[in-house]
Amino acid sequence: MQSAPLVHGKGIAIPAIGLGTFRAEGELCAEAVQWALDSGYRHIDTAAMYGNEQFVGEGIRASTVKRNEIFVTTKIWWADIADGLLQASAEASLKRLDLDHVDLLLIHWPNPAVPLRSSIDALCKVKRAGLAKSIGVSNFTVAMLDEAVSLTTEPLCMLQAEYHPRLDQSKLRAAAARHGMLWTSYCPIGKGNVFDDPVVKDLAAKYGRTPSQIVLRWQVQQPGTVAIPKSVTPSRIRENIGVFDFTLTDAEMAAISGLKRPDGRIVSPPFAPAWDA
Repeated sequence: MQSAPLVHGKGIAIPAIGLGTFRAEGELCAEAVQWALDSGYRHIDTAAMYGNEQFVGEGIRASTVKRNEIFVTTKIWWADIADGLLQASAEASLKRLDLDHVDLLLIHWPNPAVPLRSSIDALCKVKRAGLAKSIGVSNFTVAMLDEAVSLTTEPLCMLQAEYHPRLDQSKLRAAAARHGMLWTSYCPIGKGNVFDDPVVKDLAAKYGRTPSQIVLRWQVQQPGTVAIPKSVTPSRIRENIGVFDFTLTDAEMAAISGLKRPDGRIVSPPFAPAWDA
């Protein structure tokens, strides 16, 4: 059974691979969480919007792993990030998870109708109330991230954003690093969009790995980077965490990074911010 090493940041130690649960539903979600924990995972990522926090909590309770060994992240939906609403949403998430706190609470998406000062202040209040051990943001631009850091009274530990070989996030990653924040990659294998690329196929053959493992190794080998691949399949769940016993060379890392494209972004809903160029 493999386990993921910890990535350390501002008062936070988070396993480098976590189980993403977007679109994991019902008892299958609960089973996936239990399978992941039984396979060595110690990091589970969910969100209020996913509609599965109840089942994530069920999977945690069904596992033999102790709660204090599991890093749980959830996120507040963009419609609920005003002061007052955010705190109520955090409390509702904890009730659904049947937990007294989460290890990381994120603002899921920014909301232009809500002043960022209000959202960050509410997020800090949740941390001070003990409902979340650490806090951060998701899907922010460089300017939003800079503003959030200037407004916060508690450390912002994490930025979660889409990141995979097709999407160049160098500007945003540099901003997160400048603020001492860790980075969580969602959609980390880009829905398999580079699995047939010769660079990835050749590396998979060289190392005797799957294309997914090559891309996930590229993710976690970058400084301060966590990845949360989603799966509800036991074999794939085990596969996704089996990336810590080999190392890509600098040239191989650069070759995978060179697969970026201007149209590489996958996730951009109507309420998304104006992304950095």
